[in-house]
Amino acid sequence: MYHAAVTGWGMYVPEHVLTNDDLTQFMDTSDEWIRSRTGIRERRVAGATETTTTMAAAAGRAACLKAGIDPTELELIIVGTFTPDQYMPSTASLVQHELGASSAAAFDLNTACSGFVYAMAVGSQFVQTGAYSRVLIIGADFASRFLDYSDRGTAILFGDGAGAVVLQRSEKKEGVLSIELGSDGSAGRHLTLGGAESFVGLNGARKIDRPFLKMNGAEVFRFAVRIMGEAAATATTKAGLTFDDIDLLIPHQANSRIIEAAAKRLQMPRERVWVNVDRYANTSCASIPICLVEAEQTGRLTDGMNVVVIGFGGGLTWAAAVLRWGATGVKRGDAT
Repeated sequence: MYHAAVTGWGMYVPEHVLTNDDLTQFMDTSDEWIRSRTGIRERRVAGATETTTTMAAAAGRAACLKAGIDPTELELIIVGTFTPDQYMPSTASLVQHELGASSAAAFDLNTACSGFVYAMAVGSQFVQTGAYSRVLIIGADFASRFLDYSDRGTAILFGDGAGAVVLQRSEKKEGVLSIELGSDGSAGRHLTLGGAESFVGLNGARKIDRPFLKMNGAEVFRFAVRIMGEAAATATTKAGLTFDDIDLLIPHQANSRIIEAAAKRLQMPRERVWVNVDRYANTSCASIPICLVEAEQTGRLTDGMNVVVIGFGGGLTWAAAVLRWGATGVKRGDAT
């Protein structure tokens, strides 16, 4: 069996920065209140000409460039998102067109903020079995369009963005070493975003309520801290490693309290945990790939390092993976 190495990575965040002080202009909150509870100082918000598709395509294009491949060489595109521009066609199909990836199959999956790791899990299986040799994995969300700015419990938490990686066939043990996925639908009510049921009632009467993201923060916090620790431990064991072997932990950037509590439970020192929630807030499916890009760009993530990525989100769902950074076993120009 082959391995699925990470050969390219890219990210996109909108130019517009919305600070905590900006939020105080139309919301009952303060910079101190937000920072003390979430660690967030600012977030990026997509503009009128930006969509989930355009952000995803920009990140995907950057990842292909880094991998040294043309989008026409891609064989599969998977987009993790819970904020598609339309119910149909899929965001992945639109991204395929934007990139000119005419040879690629394309589909979306939705496990909310766990979506990128879920997509990477699915994509890596295609590579490991030899079905495909070049797969583009994207996490992208435009959460700001679904926020109720009168609800400071959710509106302060989210930002927009996209991140992507290219997975390629490798003959060495690198890239995706292990995956741990899970779901608990009995707790799904704690993190929701209405869909068709928000618009049409059972009697056929059309509703006018706009769907907003809603969250039971206390329940999600308890779930996240517990499950991130358990999933990370299981994925690490599956990879045949211990936490002493892990060079970097990249948790989903939901808020600083969850990150700190999860790291403490794992006994992971602060210097081995990547955090950028202060600058981007919770970018949902984009959170983990954005962290990967920035960690690599700053020299914190280099070839041969072992990194654990952990996501959790609506469903409730969770996903962890152990990656070995580097692509020394990839034969450039390989075809399926």
